[in-house]
Amino acid sequence: MANSSTGIASPPAASVLRAPLRGGSRPRGAVARRKTLTAYLFLAPFLVIFLVFVVFPAVYGLWISLHVWNPLLDNHPFVGLQNFFDLFTPGSLTFGDFWESMGATGIFVVASVPFLLAIPLLIAVLLNRKIKGGTIFRGIFFAPYVLGVAVVSVLWRYLLDPQLGVVNAVLGLLGLPSDIPWTVDVPWAWISLVGITVWWTLGLNTVILLAGLKGISADLYEAASLDGANAWRQFTNVTLPGLRPVMTFVVTVTLLASANMFGQSFLITQGGPGTETRTAIMYIANQGLVQNQMGAATAMSYVLFAILAAVSVLNFRLQRDNTK
Repeated sequence: MANSSTGIASPPAASVLRAPLRGGSRPRGAVARRKTLTAYLFLAPFLVIFLVFVVFPAVYGLWISLHVWNPLLDNHPFVGLQNFFDLFTPGSLTFGDFWESMGATGIFVVASVPFLLAIPLLIAVLLNRKIKGGTIFRGIFFAPYVLGVAVVSVLWRYLLDPQLGVVNAVLGLLGLPSDIPWTVDVPWAWISLVGITVWWTLGLNTVILLAGLKGISADLYEAASLDGANAWRQFTNVTLPGLRPVMTFVVTVTLLASANMFGQSFLITQGGPGTETRTAIMYIANQGLVQNQMGAATAMSYVLFAILAAVSVLNFRLQRDNTK
């Protein structure tokens, strides 16, 4: 077809559509596949680590739980779900001790989690205000968290020793009772474990909640103030709703961490007095690593995992319903 103004023939429309892409551009599908491949290459190291250290041990542990598995013996008889049935059969070898340890775990969770939520929230609210030396205080509260559980436990074990501990000595100098059995009798052993854990780990929750507070717009507080809301109403109607997503994460992580408490009890009270402070993780470790009953220990681990998973799902559902 000729152009009427220039007399030059223009190429057919079909030839224009069939013209090659300029600059050798690749089709969009090829570009997308290349980007996907690049993403998987970057993820590959993590995926390998996840498969080797998480997925494989989980699947292999499930296989072990179906056997009477003693690592010192070559023969591992297959018993199916008997290890799981024993945990729910009164009178079995593992029923009483396992649920006693689960009860001790429940006591620690109920006693520690409220403090690990309320105290960090209070500190975060105070640090969120423009106070002099706020950065220094954040560092002070977070500092204990960088210590390992062995360091913290051994330190407090000596400080709280009923006979030679510094705490009882100081109480005696102040004219207070100086014979408190901090680590050898209940309820003092629980008070010690909860207090030490709160002192040690509250810094992490404080930093997370403080970051959440920084994300709440100051305009919301200003609007609430103009409406006549006092400090408490601003806290309940602005701060808490604004922190709900962060609080869901903090509650879940704190519950899981408290339910998996092991080092403090193992190093400070040795599960005593008797077995009063022997947590589920302590009993599972004893059965698997000391008694060499790996099949029963892995079955206990999966029961504990199922309970914690149910608690986590329930927490997320409750938080989601509260947002509606």
